[in-house]
Amino acid sequence: MFRRTFWFTAGAAAGVWATTKVNRKLRQLTPESLAAQAANKAIDAGHRLKDFALDVRAGMVQREAELGEALGLEGAREAELPRQRRMAAIDQAKPSYNKHSYNSNNRNEDH
Repeated sequence: MFRRTFWFTAGAAAGVWATTKVNRKLRQLTPESLAAQAANKAIDAGHRLKDFALDVRAGMVQREAELGEALGLEGAREAELPRQRRMAAIDQAKPSYNKHSYNSNNRNEDH
């Protein structure tokens, strides 16, 4: 009698365990869950890529300073990173346009 009760209980426990495992895996495979996992992995990859780029830039600045000192091109000044091109382009003086130019090549003006 105890033998049958033991095996019945063991089978019920195994069934409950298997059911919870399958349900958990099914929840992981829903489209929302897969999208969230993909987004998290993309964010992590972006952070790793940013850290790598910052490490490369820091190494570049350090190596340029070492080469500058070795070649005597630059004094012992602190090497700076170059400005970003976008900001440099924005900060440049903007050309002024004369609205009332008489020698205009604009073919869309009113005559």
